[in-house]
Amino acid sequence: MKQETIHIGGIPLSVEVSGAGPRAVIVMHGWGCKAATVRVLADAAAGAGATVYNLDLPGFGDTPEPPEAWGVEEYAGFVEEFCRMKGIERPVLMGHSFGGRIAIVMASRTPVEKVVLVDAAGIKPRRSLRYYVKVYSFKAAKWLLPKIVGKSHGHALIERMRGRAGSSDYSQSSPRMRAVMSRVVNQDLRHLLPAISAPTLLIWGERDTATPIADARLMERLIPDAGLVSYPEAGHYSFLDRPAQTRAVIENFVSPSK
Repeated sequence: MKQETIHIGGIPLSVEVSGAGPRAVIVMHGWGCKAATVRVLADAAAGAGATVYNLDLPGFGDTPEPPEAWGVEEYAGFVEEFCRMKGIERPVLMGHSFGGRIAIVMASRTPVEKVVLVDAAGIKPRRSLRYYVKVYSFKAAKWLLPKIVGKSHGHALIERMRGRAGSSDYSQSSPRMRAVMSRVVNQDLRHLLPAISAPTLLIWGERDTATPIADARLMERLIPDAGLVSYPEAGHYSFLDRPAQTRAVIENFVSPSK
């Protein structure tokens, strides 16, 4: 494995490159993670005889944050530009969680050879009444507090409310990455799934509470050429819970003979 830095639009993208072969695989990690987190996936693809590019997406690992609050479209465009700069045509896309969102957008509009979605995000969850009460209470406080206690103190109180009410991923992020997260979690990508024509492998943990197995079954129905491999006792990081099985499945799927 070797480390590369590719400058794209003023952002120095950190990339782990491994394997050797004519087939290119792009690996994209989940939120709050980095290339090292999904190295199991990259190693499996390299073992199948591919050249693997395992990315630290902007705002994670050794790659700086994007210049503004990007959505999934901007992240997908960034990875597409990376492919153009490297001369990569028809890559195999592999994405875990948030990286799966990027893979879905790219595969719906860009010629790709195959797609591997691992506990991928992209299906907007159904929300409870309690969730909407919390959301609209927060919006009301966001409007009222600066008027009642002043702009500076009001904004400080709002940020504390965000930290208490948000997920650990949200509270541990910088202000800009919080804005990114707010954009991407509300993007429902199910309308793009029928446009994915490449063979698609879904790998999932049946105990995944972040992107539930129901999402995988919906993706399997909506993507024309998709197959699902699920692990009964695995969670959102199913590839870490079942590394040997995942490696075998990926090597078989990515292999040039398939």
